Amino acid sequence: MLKRTPARWWIPEDGSCVRCLLCPRQCRIAPQKRGFCGVRENVGGSLMSLVYGYPVALQNDPIEKKPLYHFLPRTRIFSIGTFGCNLGCLFCQNDSLSRGVPQDSMPLRYRQPSEIVDLALMQRCQSIAFTYNEPSVFAEYAVDVAKLAHLAGLKTVFVSNGYISPEAAKEIYPHIDAANIDMKGFSEDFYSDLCKASLQPVLESIEFFHNTLGRHVELTNLVIPGKNDSPELIDAWLDWVERKLGYEVPLHFSAYFPAYQFRIPPTSPELLRRIGRHAQDRGFRHVHLGNI
Repeated sequence: MLKRTPARWWIPEDGSCVRCLLCPRQCRIAPQKRGFCGVRENVGGSLMSLVYGYPVALQNDPIEKKPLYHFLPRTRIFSIGTFGCNLGCLFCQNDSLSRGVPQDSMPLRYRQPSEIVDLALMQRCQSIAFTYNEPSVFAEYAVDVAKLAHLAGLKTVFVSNGYISPEAAKEIYPHIDAANIDMKGFSEDFYSDLCKASLQPVLESIEFFHNTLGRHVELTNLVIPGKNDSPELIDAWLDWVERKLGYEVPLHFSAYFPAYQFRIPPTSPELLRRIGRHAQDRGFRHVHLGNI
């Protein structure tokens, strides 16, 4: 039987329902049901986390794999992830975790936050990454791990889709030292059609993390041929970054490969290189290409 841990960022509603306030979806969850992310459940009129203490992915990685190229370069980072995601990307590159759902029958090992920190120290990592799936859906766990990590002299990293409510971001992001945030495609139509979400909250969370908190951020755009790769969309994205964040913010353009419910051909290396050269020609100083 999975241990249920009290969640944060919710309010009670009529009929023993609860309203989750963690992300812009604001899911109204009936008793014994779960929110869109699949890992936050209404148990007797209280919202509970099904993934607190249950990482299903643990890995010692080079930090460049996150990808972070300008934060603690050439160091090791201890990476953890759980099940669950608050986006519904049809092209998800890691759907076994993002669309995975914890079940009471699963033989999952419970790990206290202190155990994660001890593992990172034992493996001589300089930081801990909350990654693989969307870390905001296990934010209660991530925050508790982050507090202990900082006491132990470790840095913390979010690899995130940035789809989070402003209220939750104000309480979660101050515990995070650096982030790689995915911008899936620079249009509301793209987010609506392919991610079952919206773009604007992502842009707001990027600005809050970088501009308001002054934290290190790197931005990734998974380039999908015929969907988010038009010169107009790429330039609109670069316009926004230039205007809001500046030329020094590292940009990562990553190649898509067929995955989950998407089977169009993969991104060609030449398309990715052309986008990278264009970003550099526009003045962006740190442009990186991935998955080629």
